[in-house]
Amino acid sequence: MTVIVYEHPLSPYAQKVKIALDEKGVPYDAKMPSAIGSGQPDTEFLKANPRGEVPALIDGETRIFDSTIILEYIEDKWPTPALLPRTPAARATARTIEDVMDTHFEPINWGMGEIRWFKRAEGERARTIEAKAAMQARGIYAWLSRHLDGKTWFNGESFGWADLSVVPYLNGALGSGFAPDKGSALSQWLERANGRPSVQKASKAAAEVIANMALVAGAVQSGMFKREYRDHRLEWMIRSGGIDVVLEGMKKNNIRFSNELS
Repeated sequence: MTVIVYEHPLSPYAQKVKIALDEKGVPYDAKMPSAIGSGQPDTEFLKANPRGEVPALIDGETRIFDSTIILEYIEDKWPTPALLPRTPAARATARTIEDVMDTHFEPINWGMGEIRWFKRAEGERARTIEAKAAMQARGIYAWLSRHLDGKTWFNGESFGWADLSVVPYLNGALGSGFAPDKGSALSQWLERANGRPSVQKASKAAAEVIANMALVAGAVQSGMFKREYRDHRLEWMIRSGGIDVVLEGMKKNNIRFSNELS
């Protein structure tokens, strides 16, 4: 039975899952939930993830959500080739890198989408938020560079968990002009990572969606499309100078929070 991955091509969380499956040679069908972004996704998708967030994975009778938990399932069920390093310390480091990227870097890219695609802020307010995002990205690049520390891969000798947890976010940041310094070790690592077929496949799907993003600002203003301000995203927008963005979105009813579970 073929594995199903509910996803959106621009979701770095979904890209992590797809890259992991492709690295292990596990066939899967990628499906985008209907009405995604409206806060009213399709019922079949909600059976897999009542939170209404991508990714969700269906493997027979098994339904899982949350990209980290899905990665753990993939590693447990299809252990070869291993994506986690062998030693406990290296495994902990890989998971730490993933957590930092998921909770500290993801909102930077997401916030830039709010400003540049969805036009939540313009003029001086937008420039203030963008300047903070650029500073934050540079800080994380310095942190990542210390972890790379001369290695070919964040995972060690081979591409793995830590690497697939970084590459979707750095590729997303390129679109915001937040590239690692040219010629730096981090830049060279990104070039190596983007040479892998699994990463190229996910990046190609994302690029095809970006080509149609010029129309999304109108959908937000009309209230048809509601961006999810979940946990770290909400914190990021507020501490980066965008509390008015949040308040205006709530007033206009074009932002949403996580689904209530039942």
